[in-house]
Formats: sequence, C-alpha cells, structure tokens
Amino acid sequence: MNVNINNDQLEDLVQKVVRQIIAQTESPETAQGSFYKGDWGVFDDMNDAVEAAYEAFQLYKERSLQCRKKITDAVRQMVMDHKEELAKMTVEETKMGRVEHKISKFINSAKNSPGVEYLQPQSWSGKNGLALDVYSPFGVIGNITPSTHPGPTMINNIIIQLCGGNTIAFNPHPSAKKVNAKVIQLANKYMVDAGAPKNLVTCVAQPTLETAKILFGHEKVSLLSVTGGPVMVDMALGYPKKVVAAGPGNPPVLVDETADIALAAVEITQSASYDNNILCIAEKEIFVVESVFDAFMKEMEKAGNVRISTTQMDQLASKALQLSGKYWLIGRDYVGRNANVLAKAIGLEISEKVPLLFGETDRFHPWVVAEQMTSCIPVIKVKDFEDGLQASLKAEHGFKHTASIFTKDIVRATRYTRVLDCDVHTINGGTLRGNGGDLGEGYFSHTIATPTGEGICTPLHFVRKRRVMTHGALRFA
Repeated sequence: MNVNINNDQLEDLVQKVVRQIIAQTESPETAQGSFYKGDWGVFDDMNDAVEAAYEAFQLYKERSLQCRKKITDAVRQMVMDHKEELAKMTVEETKMGRVEHKISKFINSAKNSPGVEYLQPQSWSGKNGLALDVYSPFGVIGNITPSTHPGPTMINNIIIQLCGGNTIAFNPHPSAKKVNAKVIQLANKYMVDAGAPKNLVTCVAQPTLETAKILFGHEKVSLLSVTGGPVMVDMALGYPKKVVAAGPGNPPVLVDETADIALAAVEITQSASYDNNILCIAEKEIFVVESVFDAFMKEMEKAGNVRISTTQMDQLASKALQLSGKYWLIGRDYVGRNANVLAKAIGLEISEKVPLLFGETDRFHPWVVAEQMTSCIPVIKVKDFEDGLQASLKAEHGFKHTASIFTKDIVRATRYTRVLDCDVHTINGGTLRGNGGDLGEGYFSHTIATPTGEGICTPLHFVRKRRVMTHGALRFA
C-alpha cells in the first residue's frame, strides 16, 4: 500500500516522536537543556542562558516558516490563557499601571504582533536566470525589556524574533524579573508542546547591569534588541553589533482653533491615561491655541479628568519630578501611578477611577520638559498654530518618536507632520492609535526603534536579507 505524506506532515510526525522520547527519558527539569541547567528557560547564570539559546538555535534554524508560525501561535495562545494572571503579577511586582489595561496590552501583543507573513521571498526571472531574495535569522538575539510593560514587550519580541528564525536570551528589568521569568517558563512549555526545541527563549533569574554587559558582549549573541532607558540604549550601542533600540519619547499634541475640541479631549484622555501614561508613545504635553483654550479645558473636565491649578501643578512637580543633570525625571514612586495617588500627594481626595489630573503650565515647566510617564498632564496656551508648532518641536527634544495634532486644516496637519518628522504621527486621534493594533490600523509592536531608525518593528527587522542568483538556469518563461 502506498502512503502519500507531505513535508509538513513528516515534520509534525518527527516532532511527535522526539517529544515522546524526551517524555520517556527525561524529567521536566532535565528536559530543559542538554548541558545547561535551567527551569523552563530561566537560568541562574547569563552565560548558561545564552549557551542554551544558542544550542536551541542549532535545531530551530532548520525549521520551516510554517513550523515557526505554529510555534509562535502557541505563544499567542499562552498569553490568551494566562493574561489575567500575568497582568495581576505585573501590577503587584512593578506597582505601575492598571490591571485592566495590562490585560488589554497582553491581548494586543498576542493578537496583533506581526508574524511570518512579513517574510515572503522576492524573485526576478529574466535572460540571465533567476535571482531570489530570502530572509535568514541572525542567531541568538540579546534582549532588554522594560519595567513599564515587561510582559507584553517580551511577548511581542518573542513572536516577531522567533518568526525570523532566531532564538532569544533576555535580561529583563530587575523590577519585573518575576513576571518576566513566568512569561519565559510558560512560553517554553507551550512551545515545546507545539513541537519546538527547548530553550528557544531564555533569561537570567537575577538580572543586573553586569548580566546585561555579559549578554551584550557574548560572542554567541549576534544582535541586540533593547527596549529600555537611554543609559541601557547607549551602553548597547557601544558594542560592535547590530542594535535595534527603542529610545525615549516626549510626545506633544497640538490642538488648533479649527479642531473638534470635544473629540480632542476624549481621544487624548483615552490615550494619555492608558495604563497611567507609562507608554512612551502616549501624549505627554498638550499645546492649545489660546482662542479655544478655555473650551478645551472644560471638555477635558467633561471627559472625566480633574483640573488642578498651576500652583498645584508646581507642588506636584516638586514631589514627583527630579532634576538629573540637565534632564527632569519622574520619581520611581510616581511612575505609572493612578491620578488619585498623585492627588493625595498634594492633599486632594479624588476617585481612583479618575483618568488624569491636568492643569495649565508654561512651556518651560518641568512637566513639559520631562517624559513624566504618569497620570498628570500639562496644558500650555499658545498664540496660534505656528507658535504651537515651534513649542511642540522644542518639547519633543528631537527624539523623533511620536507627535499628534487635532485640526481640520489638512495643510497644517501636513506641515506639522513634516516638521516634527517623528516615527509615529496621528492626526485627529490619540497617539496610541498610531501603533496599530486594536486602537489603530496596521501591525503593532512594543519596539519603536527611533534611535536606530527601524520605527515600529516587524520580523523583517530581525533577519538577514540574502540574494541567491542562479545564472543561466531556472528561467521558465
């Protein structure tokens, strides 16, 4: 009897046999590495984490694009199965954000992180034969993840980087090491069940600056992916390796006299208050043309926010913001905190459901200059569109990260976008919509690589592009 079996079916069959052999001969603990002792991808030593990921890459690089999809689909499913647990863990460990927003961020990462569909080869056929551009993995990617959205960033990076055929060694933020270790363990369990080699993703249990340096300098780490503060980005860029780095942002929004003022207030509130403003893409300061300033402030109150006086903005800044060199930074105890926590610091009692505190300041105030990343936002009066454009440009600091404008004048919208020249722009919508996913259009990523120029990242940013030319053959027409 003849049995026809295709390559995918054969690959699945081989994987099932291998998993059965592992299950019969190894305990769950010893099944995690042939030479390196870890707990479902979590290692005590960073060198072991890298070596285990490198060992996994030797197997994973032989897998097909279809297999990569199956494995990363398992990660997406893991997130949907454990999103509530991981969201609660994140808030408990980091003391930042809101559980309901953490859940939605996990869902967004699972559903909208781009996949293998971005890695389609391109070919040319002509008199000289056939040329083919294909995509190959780099190998082991060294990753830094932030404390602000540790789990969703890790999930997003796992999906887009594994889709590229790479394996990953993580150095998580120390303030989120428990939830990140949990994500690594769950991801590995789901991927192994889907037929993956063990240790496709690894991390160090106790991340430090020293373990980050080991990761960056390890000879078996081929590429660095950094979503962290400027110190970590600058350190990574000092190594002789390709770096994909997400840098800081201080997104301004300009509201001119032609704008739908009610829409602007609602959209800014939804976006800037999301997870207590800890996303770097979220609005950090609002410039409003003076002829509609009072109307805008009233609409912000209608949207559920609480207005505080300029004096109270000063008082809160003296407690929450700290001058570090030439930069104002938000104090650790105030990052990502609810509006009622901030209000209590200046003697106000408000509901924990209030999205934002807001108040008028001048354009040079620390609230404007700093990337404050908390649920208080300054509003600045400007004379006209041109004044607002220049104020926005200065407040953005040349980061070229994100900016937005509310206007019905398409010429102004065009000029604003061209002058600020950011990776992400939104027109008549909250800045979070600019990153696609559930709130916008297009793909989504937690890595918006402004310093290194990739912008919103996809698997294409974590692969090598290769050309194969067959001369004098394979021309079929």
